[in-house]
Amino acid sequence: MSELNTPVDMLLRWSQEKADKTWLVQPREGQTLRWSWSQAEQEARAMAGALLEMGLQRGDRVAISGRNTAHWFLADMACSMAGLVGVGLYPKQAESAVTYILKHSEAKVLFLGPMTDHDEFMGAVPEGIKTISFPYPETPTGEQTWDQVINTAAPLTVIERPASDDLACLIYTSGTTGNPKGVMITWGNLAFAAEGTLKLMPPVGEERFFSYLPLAHAFERGAVLGLSLYLGGEVHFLEQLEKLAEQLPQVAPTRFYGVPLVYGRFQAGVLKKMPQKKLERLMRIPVLSSLIRKKILKGLGLHEARYVFSGAAPLPIPLMEWFQKYLKLEVLQGYGMTENSIYATANVPGQSRMGSVGKPLPNAGFKLSDADEILFKHPGVMAGYYKEPEKTRETFTEDGYLRTGDKGRVDEDGYVYITGRVKDIFKTLKGKYVSPAPIEGQLTRNTDIDQLCMVGMGLKQPLMLVSLMPGTTDSKSREDIEKELAADMHFVNKKLEAHEQIAKIVVVKDAWTIDNGVMTPTMKVKRAEVEKRYGDLIEKEAAARADVGWEA
Repeated sequence: MSELNTPVDMLLRWSQEKADKTWLVQPREGQTLRWSWSQAEQEARAMAGALLEMGLQRGDRVAISGRNTAHWFLADMACSMAGLVGVGLYPKQAESAVTYILKHSEAKVLFLGPMTDHDEFMGAVPEGIKTISFPYPETPTGEQTWDQVINTAAPLTVIERPASDDLACLIYTSGTTGNPKGVMITWGNLAFAAEGTLKLMPPVGEERFFSYLPLAHAFERGAVLGLSLYLGGEVHFLEQLEKLAEQLPQVAPTRFYGVPLVYGRFQAGVLKKMPQKKLERLMRIPVLSSLIRKKILKGLGLHEARYVFSGAAPLPIPLMEWFQKYLKLEVLQGYGMTENSIYATANVPGQSRMGSVGKPLPNAGFKLSDADEILFKHPGVMAGYYKEPEKTRETFTEDGYLRTGDKGRVDEDGYVYITGRVKDIFKTLKGKYVSPAPIEGQLTRNTDIDQLCMVGMGLKQPLMLVSLMPGTTDSKSREDIEKELAADMHFVNKKLEAHEQIAKIVVVKDAWTIDNGVMTPTMKVKRAEVEKRYGDLIEKEAAARADVGWEA
């Protein structure tokens, strides 16, 4: 085990050193609930004791579901105290995936959190699993409630320190194809990743976090749940998705984490209130530009953010340039995956290079294979896939390096660039390969585009399917939208090889969301689902002339 303590050790430390200081802040039906460090420790101890009283043994799995809440954190800490293994379930996860994960992990207990699809969710829960409900609206009814359990339980008094290779949690990958894989993360993995991250980006005064990305994903689990414990930082939770724009400015986090979709929505929100041409004009006036910039950042809630990160998917360069140019906001792109505890590469303040995912983190054991696949080997790399020895073997090279599935390059200064997915590359009818990710990134220069996906398998020339930002067709004519899309397509095509060039942009009528199955819970577009869902449209538009086509 690293010299760095476990998350449980950190909770116990802060409970002693700043017992009455707030750790968790939870809005609920017009009220604000707060847990001090000592209160959080007491509730986690009570639940840990209760779980063991139910007959669970060290190493047994306990699932946690629902939106991010203070109780998600408390349940996770209770599992850790009792030597149990937490398993997160995504909000809006497909019913088949819920059933699969609960059966595959052999979960004995399921914590039920707030969710909008609770009837479908409960229908997917296998029989025999004990259920405990968190105290929130929109929470399914379990056999017991959280408060009932902790008010009658004998708190755990002795906390056994885990070994470095003991399982800390199972994180099931959201996956764009097939069943989710259960990534086995050990206490040694967590300690190594936390220690390295803190060395690179140490605390600066009091830290505040805003928790809204799925806690079932390694990104939020490590960057917010984990770091809040290691830094002793305060965590605020998003009550409802529609309240993001209202709550974020109230919290003003010092470290903010987002995915490209979030930053795209931030930009769209700003431009809706202040169109690009007006913004450019006002930003040329020295005194006024500073005032406007501060007002916009405060409106977004990023005015006190010392670190602003983007991860989970490539952040388009035009979007990064826009934040840098108009808001003087440096959005830091990093890279990592569940399988390496999100410990891979990162840009850091003052040394960020746009388009790159930064330099390898300290002791990350980074290298490129002969085929330019990105590989890692360090103590944060997973123990393997749960019950999947063959898939585990396939994921490692003969000399023990983790295969990421991403292709990359390194510049002369050591910055890493993702050039595509090994399996995402497709071949057109011309017999030439196309790597879609970098091309998709270039077309995001068009701020009307919400999501996009390049397809080309079986076509003479690739097409780009796009969904538009909400409200675009209300504020702009179809003619203007087409003109701007076509202009940006031609601009991007000038930099591409002939076989890579986009033949046409096709605008789909429905938004791509987690709910309709086109996006994963971590907000990545499912390319295979797009190809399947829009097969007839792709065939029809590929045969039709015009730079831009529309789904009827």
